[in-house]
Amino acid sequence: MKVIVTAGGTGGHIYPALAIIEKLKTLVADLDILYIGTTDRMEAEIIPKKGIKYLGVETKGLNRKNPFKNFAVLKTYLRAKRLLKKEIKNFNPDIVIGVGGYISLPVCQVASSLGIKVFIHEQNAIPGLANKLIAKKADLIGVSLEDSLNYFPQEKTVFTGNPCSERVYLAKALSKEDLGLDPKAKLVLIVMGSLGSLTINEMMKKILQDFRDKAYQVVFVSGKNYYEDYEKIDFPPNVHIYPYLDDMPSFLKNTDLIISRAGATTLAEITVLGIPSILIPSPHVTHNHQEENAAVLEKAGASLVIKEKDLETNLLLSKIDEVLSSKYDIMAKNSKKLGIVDSASKIAKLILDLTGDTDE
Repeated sequence: MKVIVTAGGTGGHIYPALAIIEKLKTLVADLDILYIGTTDRMEAEIIPKKGIKYLGVETKGLNRKNPFKNFAVLKTYLRAKRLLKKEIKNFNPDIVIGVGGYISLPVCQVASSLGIKVFIHEQNAIPGLANKLIAKKADLIGVSLEDSLNYFPQEKTVFTGNPCSERVYLAKALSKEDLGLDPKAKLVLIVMGSLGSLTINEMMKKILQDFRDKAYQVVFVSGKNYYEDYEKIDFPPNVHIYPYLDDMPSFLKNTDLIISRAGATTLAEITVLGIPSILIPSPHVTHNHQEENAAVLEKAGASLVIKEKDLETNLLLSKIDEVLSSKYDIMAKNSKKLGIVDSASKIAKLILDLTGDTDE
């Protein structure tokens, strides 16, 4: 079975794509994967290191601040389509899987024009532009959140969940002792992505000492860019600061409350484990989709949401106490209700059914 996977720009697209690839590898003996991404975004580095065949194609996203620059974007897009037509014909896939990012638009459009089956997956509550434009041509569409069903044709859209959730759900758990943590104290994990957040780091420096007398313990992931700021700070023994967590699933499986951004992959991972959350959506994303993602969990009673512009030290501390003292059990239950434990398996089955491949 020959498959083209395309996704790019951010980890929110790339890691779900990798989760689908990993699941297909367990089901299809003769799987031949070609990953098509950009030449200059993070997938160009991540994917080849995974040993996956990679084709980098120059593409650019729309410039929303200066529309006149989109003439160059259009020129690059048309050139990419010409190249892709040749490459896709040569590879001759059974199906193309688009998992978001502007690179997926020309890849899926060309595949559809060649009569090749197209499956796309949307991670966010509000679909990205590429998936909106591809939707009419796609044979089947998977969505991570039920709220997204309203944006696509009902007859070919399936609520699948985010494939990253299954990987975390099945990951081997370590105990708190194994992680160097107090086994009796609840764990509050504060993480704002691998790079961290300047706003959150400035706030954490102000409130580190306020955690000293708390019954819970805190693991704060500062981000690699900010970790040096803490090397000379004397923080309480129940606070642990790391630049980055290599084994995030192990920490998540021991986490009682998470404070994080509201990226689609993060929300899929914490709901499949039933973790209550305090979400601080990033204000620096297209179409403000993190606020929309967070609203889904807030509406379900699984999360409390704080906008970054409203964030202050006393507010965050009071929200932590509120969850752990009175709302923990119901929020954990509501979070668990949103989780999909077999998302990657569901998506892989849909893909195999679409191609008629029965090699399971």
